[in-house]
Amino acid sequence: MNIKNRLILMNFLEFFVWGAWLISMGGYMIVTLKFSGKEVGSIYATMGIASLFMPTIMGIVADRWVNAERLLGICHLVGAAALYYAAQITDYSAMYIAMLVNSMFYMPTIALNNSVSYAVLQKEGIDIVKFFPPIRVWGTVGFVVAMWVIDLGKWSLSPIQLYVSATAGVVLGLYAFTLPACPPTRAQKSKSLLSTLGLDAFILFTKPRTAIFFFFAMFLGAALQITNTFGEAFIHDFSASYPDSFAVKHPSILMSISQISETLFILTIPFFLQRFGIKRVMLISIFAWVLRFGLFGIGNPGDGFILLVLSMIIYGMAFDFFNISGSLFVKNEADNSILSSAQGLFMFMTNGLGAFLGGMLSGWVVDYFTTEGVRDWQSIWFAFAGYTLILGIVFPFMFKYKHDPALAANSAHA
Repeated sequence: MNIKNRLILMNFLEFFVWGAWLISMGGYMIVTLKFSGKEVGSIYATMGIASLFMPTIMGIVADRWVNAERLLGICHLVGAAALYYAAQITDYSAMYIAMLVNSMFYMPTIALNNSVSYAVLQKEGIDIVKFFPPIRVWGTVGFVVAMWVIDLGKWSLSPIQLYVSATAGVVLGLYAFTLPACPPTRAQKSKSLLSTLGLDAFILFTKPRTAIFFFFAMFLGAALQITNTFGEAFIHDFSASYPDSFAVKHPSILMSISQISETLFILTIPFFLQRFGIKRVMLISIFAWVLRFGLFGIGNPGDGFILLVLSMIIYGMAFDFFNISGSLFVKNEADNSILSSAQGLFMFMTNGLGAFLGGMLSGWVVDYFTTEGVRDWQSIWFAFAGYTLILGIVFPFMFKYKHDPALAANSAHA
């Protein structure tokens, strides 16, 4: 197997591990384990907590002491052990601890996966900019395949989804040790403590428009967490009124349209950024989130099925236009000396603080609109739509940005 195919397999497994439970576990905890919305939200928020510090810590370890591919393998093996334990418990407190441990060791692997890919491609003399995106897209394919496996196996309400994820984690953990060596660079001696910890990028908060951008990126990161946490639980609650519908029988396949849409909208980003600029692209993203939640509020598996499908398709625009475009904006705002730290800060704001906020906020909202175990999903989704609508109204007044087509063109092709 050539090196590109080996990296494709690594990326496929990296996101298969996540896709096997990320979307479906909310339904498992709500429907099967009878956890409250707050409990489910707090468990999903562990990803945000872990993202606040673990990627930085593991990045330092990989830079100084341990080969990146070995650290990737160790993290997946520990994460798999946590998932295996989580599959055997039904108590909230124990589940919280198990998923926190899993998050602490899985979340850093997203960055480590990229680091190993970059290092191996560079060592082989392969153009990273040209060849990494087609390799990385197989990660999204792995995520979708995992969702389909869980759905077609009828495991979306079962702990088997955690066993599937844990097994894939063990396979990837062992496979990582066979990858080409990615030794520490040991080029850290001249760096300050702030630089070593990745904190030098916080200087970007001294620039008003960048600080405001990070602020809104955090709240959009919360919107992403909301849909990950309760999207499938929402579909499962139609089982009584639409027991024979496609959506109820195959909720993960329906939800996977979101990830498929994501891969398509990525291709439109260069056009939209060059034509409209980051401010308008972010506004498109924000109002796409309004539609995402609003269509959930009025859709159903019966005559409203097309509205659910449209919500899944719109997700691709909502996610990519703030996540990918936002990353490019941060790249342009940061000095070359802090490019990596700036991207880490963007992840900190979206996958860290944003994910934590989204997990806790969504759990509170779901519980607020739940009476005697019955969830008023229309009110829940309209509340989330109202949340993103407020962001869309406020954003253009606070974020001051003049579009530069030439700069946007360079960003889109960088």
